[in-house]
Amino acid sequence: MLVPAPKINLYEDSTKVTLFSAVKFNNLSLEDKLWAVYLHSCIMYIEEEQMTNSSLRERFGLESTSAASISRLIKEAVNAKLIKPLDPTTSNRYMKYIPAWA
Repeated sequence: MLVPAPKINLYEDSTKVTLFSAVKFNNLSLEDKLWAVYLHSCIMYIEEEQMTNSSLRERFGLESTSAASISRLIKEAVNAKLIKPLDPTTSNRYMKYIPAWA
């Protein structure tokens, strides 16, 4: 079980943050998974680190056997322009990611 990333809505005069209870990874929508990937990469960047397949699996509480599915999720996040490779010339095995705005 993991706690999904909070949903953040910005309004003209306020901000609304919605917190969620714990759910299984498989019960998260693709949109929720992509939002979690983005926020994870932002947190890692602020901590002067980079997101990896391993760090994302740890965030989601998944075993190393889920590496392929996490790689596909990372690819979706890159295609959605939420994150980008730190060094695009690195092999996939050692790839690190940062937020697209960084």
